[in-house]
Amino acid sequence: MSERVPIAIVGVSGYAGGELARLLSRHPGVEIVAAVSETYAGKPLKASFPGLAGTAAGAILCEAGGVDAPGVGGAAVVFLAQESGFAMRTVPALVAAGRAVVDLSADFRLRDLSIFSTYYKMEHTAPELLAESTVAYGLPERNLTAIRRARLVANPGCHVTAAVLALAPLLDAGLLEKQGIVIDSKSGISGAGRAKNDLLFKFSEANESVTAYGVGGTHRHIPEIEQTLSEAAAGESVVVTFTPHLIPMTRGILSTCYGRLTRSASATEATAILKEAYRDAPFVVVRDAGDQPKTKDVLGSNYCHLCAAVDVRTGTVIVTSVIDNLVKGAAGQAVQNMNILLDFPETAGLEGAGLWP
Repeated sequence: MSERVPIAIVGVSGYAGGELARLLSRHPGVEIVAAVSETYAGKPLKASFPGLAGTAAGAILCEAGGVDAPGVGGAAVVFLAQESGFAMRTVPALVAAGRAVVDLSADFRLRDLSIFSTYYKMEHTAPELLAESTVAYGLPERNLTAIRRARLVANPGCHVTAAVLALAPLLDAGLLEKQGIVIDSKSGISGAGRAKNDLLFKFSEANESVTAYGVGGTHRHIPEIEQTLSEAAAGESVVVTFTPHLIPMTRGILSTCYGRLTRSASATEATAILKEAYRDAPFVVVRDAGDQPKTKDVLGSNYCHLCAAVDVRTGTVIVTSVIDNLVKGAAGQAVQNMNILLDFPETAGLEGAGLWP
């Protein structure tokens, strides 16, 4: 890593973009050459994220212009941290110019365009890219080979990451029924993004309260979860009931995932399956049965912690999964994908345990 790879972040002033800047500022193999923000154009990045003051990244002047900003032209890898709809309009030109792209939106996650338009209320403008083998779904623990040869990586959703890491190995092993999976997910307020203007996400509304949202199969992460879990089930259709809840904390996701067992099994066996599946995965920790993880265990880190239990009475396996939604659920996973694309160590710039206390 003697020569640093030039990197651009488009949408740097959002929570995910700022977390990208924080992580990349300490990465030994890259240099941020462009930080694009319409809101903070002409101001140093530390104006948007004061925690970067004193770092080289904090002194970078933000640019306007989206992917046409002057600094983006010098980047080898471009991170897109914008709302859905932006990437599909801008990625074709970026990849045609030879740049690798890691997209943190949902634009290239779903292969079925009719499902995309149903859940995201827009028509896809770059369907030709979705058909290419060089577009990879960026969950490294499930898709490492495809990411290595990609030129466009679709970073997964945060709830999707937590749920799929919990359930996919058990589907691989044939231990779970493919219907009737239930995912109950709790998320911190930062998951809504920095610009969200909704009473639900204001402190006075969210504090000392828990709220379910996206109830009844309406949440946008449902088709992404089902698509990825169906692949784990050898292409057989997997159907889930997914309900997220907003809880009054800044960061973190805890997903409690329930599935009916196809046969009698113990928590010890389910734990062994998970440990074998992730024996070479640097950011997945499978805890022993009974050692339930907390969101604080992974705060600020790129780790996912898992713990399996079995309710013998109902024939149900229960896997709890915790991640930091801004790191493993967004920016950290994006850096992990970049590391794979550039043939860096997968852990580069992501070392370090969760903050405690």
